[in-house]
Amino acid sequence: MATSSLHQTTENPKNYSLGRKCYITTIVISLVMNATFASSAPSGSFQSVTEDLHVSVEAAGLVTTLFLLGYCAGPLFWAPLPEFYGRRWIFYISFAIYLAFGFLYAFTPNFSGLLVGRFLTGTAVSAALTNAPGILADIWGPVERGNAMILFATMTFVGPALGPVVSGFLQLKETWRWTFYVLLWMAGATGLLLTTLPETLPKMVLRNKARRLRKIPGNESVKAPVEASDRSLGSIFTVALTRPWRLLIDPISFFVAIYYAGVGELPLIGTVIGACLGGLALFTHNQINQRKHTGKRKYVPEDRLPGAMVGGIMFAVTIFWFAWTAEHNSVHWAVPTVAGAFLAMSIPLIFVMFINYIIDSYLMYAASAVAANTVLRSACAAASPLFTQYMFNALGVAEAGSLIGGVGVLLMPIPFVFYRYGAAIRARSKFTSIDKTPRAPVDEEKTVNGRSPSQTSEREDQPVDKNLEGLNE
Repeated sequence: MATSSLHQTTENPKNYSLGRKCYITTIVISLVMNATFASSAPSGSFQSVTEDLHVSVEAAGLVTTLFLLGYCAGPLFWAPLPEFYGRRWIFYISFAIYLAFGFLYAFTPNFSGLLVGRFLTGTAVSAALTNAPGILADIWGPVERGNAMILFATMTFVGPALGPVVSGFLQLKETWRWTFYVLLWMAGATGLLLTTLPETLPKMVLRNKARRLRKIPGNESVKAPVEASDRSLGSIFTVALTRPWRLLIDPISFFVAIYYAGVGELPLIGTVIGACLGGLALFTHNQINQRKHTGKRKYVPEDRLPGAMVGGIMFAVTIFWFAWTAEHNSVHWAVPTVAGAFLAMSIPLIFVMFINYIIDSYLMYAASAVAANTVLRSACAAASPLFTQYMFNALGVAEAGSLIGGVGVLLMPIPFVFYRYGAAIRARSKFTSIDKTPRAPVDEEKTVNGRSPSQTSEREDQPVDKNLEGLNE
């Protein structure tokens, strides 16, 4: 007999075996690697593009800009759809589109086809960036999820850093098209893994279970809660086009998005090393958190923020260090390189902690909240290639870097404010989730999407048809 809640069953994604959770995480990280690697890979072969297609260097930069503009358009469409159709099919459809239009830009005879293909593939693959955190939240508890999010964040920095390196070496022997051939090979291999991805969104797992039960005589009236909701096409796109913007102006999502837009897209030397160091620091922080929350007190979203506090201070300090040591030839090259590594280390600290904070705060609407932040970050990333080179040429490395550092100083108080007042802000928001009951020890095996069974049943798993409640398979 099935119940209207999954938290006690093996079908609950949080009750999957450790091996299965790690396998699903591997698939998700592979999708993210495809998205981030593809964003920057063509930049290492711009010279070949300009020579073969007879365009200027500035025009060749549109190959990256339009892909990132696709990051802006895609989340508005993809992010809310899993809440209606589940996560698995959204990944199937979006990645199939990415693969199909990958052939367009790999074999196009002209520059226009290349630009169209890049925009459409960016739009399609953005589903990986907005919906991947949702899958990780489905299968991991709030404490263990930290480690999975570290891998997610590392790929968002390692991918763009490796892309130009690979394409730069390919350009030495081959044409720019080989960069896109590599992207197609990566996508093909990932697509094979994707076919084994299970559905993980709890309410969709419950819907599938109800459908199976209806095939048993006597259970024809069984329904899952989601099956009684308004699922018209108009309502879907109303949500798709409005919820991310409404969430963007919600205080937590808004200020986190501003922070990301200010410090999140800096392709500085030492990124890969710094990202790895940041990942190590995040693993250490997560282990400390796990020890702190083993039965002593309930985990709250603000427990994520100390890492972002450290990262914010580190970013502001190291950007000035990098800028003023890179300005002068008399300073050994190793000095700004070390600064760049620490700078790259600070960004994952900010990124991972705030992504986890958003997911913990919004829970049911996490995909839309992440989409809102992705839109703003990607818009800044799409615009940056058009002006950053001119800014550094006009102002110099020291002055331009100091300008960015000044923005970092202005944004630095944000994690401290949320750490102190975050619970009160969440209590006033109609989108965020807050537990108004007394704190109790967390039971990781009895949570769904980071909430206790009582919260889950109150907010997400209310039985629509009483015949569903109390049924066993």
